[in-house]
Amino acid sequence: MFDRVSALLYRRRAAVLWVSAVVVVLAGIGGLGVENRLVHGGFADPGAQSSRAERLVAEHFPSADDDLVLLVRGDGPVDSARMTSVGSELTRRAERTPGVRAATSYWTAGRAPSLRSRDGSIGLVTLSLRGDEDDRAKTAERLVPDVRRHADGLTVLAAGSAQVQSEVGKQTAHDLLLAEAIATPITLVLLLLIFGSAVAAALPLVIALLSILVSRAVLNALAGTVSISVYSMNSTTALGLGLAIDYSLFILARFREELRGGATVREALVPTVRRAGRTVAFSALTVALSLVALLVFPQFFLRSFAYGGIAVVLTAAAGAVFVLPALLAVLGHRVNRYDVFARWRGAAPPAAPENGRWYRFATAVMRRPALYGGAVIVLLLVLASPFTRVTSGLFDDRSLPADSQVHRATQLLRDRFDAGVLGTVPVVVKGAGPDLDSYARTLSTVQGVRHVTASTGAYAAGRRVQEPGPGSAALVDGDTALLSVVSSVEQDSSAGTRLVGRLRNVEPPDGTDGVWVGGRAAEVKDSTAAITRATPAAIGIVVGFSLVLLFLFTGSVLMPLKALVLNTLSLSATFGAMVFVFQEGHLSFLVGSPLHTGTLDATIPILTFCVAFGLSMDYEVFLLSRIRERYLLTGDNTESVAFGLQHTGRIITAAAVLVAVVLFVFAVSGVTLLKLLGVGLALAVILDATLVRAVLVPSFMRLAGRANWWAPGPLRRLHDRAGLREDTDDAA
Repeated sequence: MFDRVSALLYRRRAAVLWVSAVVVVLAGIGGLGVENRLVHGGFADPGAQSSRAERLVAEHFPSADDDLVLLVRGDGPVDSARMTSVGSELTRRAERTPGVRAATSYWTAGRAPSLRSRDGSIGLVTLSLRGDEDDRAKTAERLVPDVRRHADGLTVLAAGSAQVQSEVGKQTAHDLLLAEAIATPITLVLLLLIFGSAVAAALPLVIALLSILVSRAVLNALAGTVSISVYSMNSTTALGLGLAIDYSLFILARFREELRGGATVREALVPTVRRAGRTVAFSALTVALSLVALLVFPQFFLRSFAYGGIAVVLTAAAGAVFVLPALLAVLGHRVNRYDVFARWRGAAPPAAPENGRWYRFATAVMRRPALYGGAVIVLLLVLASPFTRVTSGLFDDRSLPADSQVHRATQLLRDRFDAGVLGTVPVVVKGAGPDLDSYARTLSTVQGVRHVTASTGAYAAGRRVQEPGPGSAALVDGDTALLSVVSSVEQDSSAGTRLVGRLRNVEPPDGTDGVWVGGRAAEVKDSTAAITRATPAAIGIVVGFSLVLLFLFTGSVLMPLKALVLNTLSLSATFGAMVFVFQEGHLSFLVGSPLHTGTLDATIPILTFCVAFGLSMDYEVFLLSRIRERYLLTGDNTESVAFGLQHTGRIITAAAVLVAVVLFVFAVSGVTLLKLLGVGLALAVILDATLVRAVLVPSFMRLAGRANWWAPGPLRRLHDRAGLREDTDDAA
């Protein structure tokens, strides 16, 4: 099939390029405005108890929601006549803003002490907003600047989940442009150094442009039917650039190798498409199926990466397999033109394979496979050890730079206000009846609870501490009641999630139709639990598809199992490094001083696993394709491994460096979530391309010997019928 494709691409090269140009133009048009259709949030499990509690509060007690908090500060105390007048007017103005459900402030709620800073210099305006996370973030984008314009000389800072999402969206868009501005020239210089030809170096960027534009158009089309996260644009750009470079490197390297061997352009295209093109197609299928695993999670943040990632992977592969060979058919030997670094490179003739650096390195490793392989395994296990201390959470205001407005505002709430401002846990009860008072008393005795406000009063340690009065946070709407549990612990912490667990363990009153514990800590707990529940299925999908595809590719039972074990080792080391740096704060200067809160975002390890596992299989397939091709000709396992590494080591290393540069550029991001994802994936790629491919694979294959290619009779016959076969299979 691939031989027929190569022949067709050569004959119809002009038509293929014209069609590709039309696709690029249409994709560019189809992707216009995609940024405006992407939405904020997507980290919560929509079916969780905390999400149900949020919907009930919005439906029955809209004034109790604190989606947006305005901190109003002037020159004098909040009780001064001027502050009272301006604060009351700002509250009324905010309440009239479209998208605002209710507004309460220190000046309109009976001067409640909880809405005033301890030093009396700052008053709060709390707003409940309509719609989902994206709607609330867009309302905040409109409302906050308008309020500041009418503040009459007062300082207004904004906090709350809606403002966090708003600022994250702006920062993400800024970081994407910055990353592209940094990565593109660095990538171009590296491509020039690797290829030694300006023409060859430009070709991967052409494929990258194609894949990114098509994936943007796909995201734009999907955004009309499903929620797509704003973060998907960053991942799409990084993956599109990285994979397009990867796949183009494989194709170009094989094509130029065939030309150096004396083949004509037409003759060079046949093995290029048959072997490198087939390897690219197989690798892309592996990566795409790894990303399919993200669809099992309920959070649309993770699902968005699957949508954008699958689109960009398949497009990059299609561009490398179909468009790039057509370009090479047109360029021919001109693909080697314009070596801008020729004067520094020298003109040494290429060495014979057995004299190459990678051949000699692989041979040295295989002389002492247990020693070298064992040392690398110990190193990876040491790097992985911090992952045993992982504590999961979700991003909050501290994921933004310390000088961001929402970060400063929220820190003021932590430092200058009563803990109840950030530590209130809503508990919604349906059908409690007269037992509600007793239930509130019981909740007030839970460890970590300061007091509980119910419709009958406030309770602390099982005793009534005050009668209900103006400004009470407890409400009743028909048979639905809201209890406000004020905790003594930070909600965005492991102590906060443990408190939620204790509250949920309290026996509800007899006759109730349901009790729902909500709030920020509950959202973190529920989202983490949803990820934990879905992770085995996701891992099963990734591992299952990878094992099947590698068996079809190699005909071996041992090779897929070896790939699984080695990939797990390198990914574990990556996770350990992420905990060490981003959760615990060590060596943070290496990645731009991330803001660490003692937790690791729960979505990142599984996202890293799916993407990095796919990329690892990418390099695995490329290396094994050359080893197997040689082994079928010679039957010499050791020589085949050295030969395969000699012919792929430089390319895999170059591809890994280029992909790592593209990903590591996100270390400049002001959003810790993007910084963590970019640095984590870059580290995973580097570890895999160096320690795993260069040391562990030769060590393992030397120790396994001919068993590398063994399969039981039934599976061998299955591979003969359904697996991939080289033209050397029959000769072997």
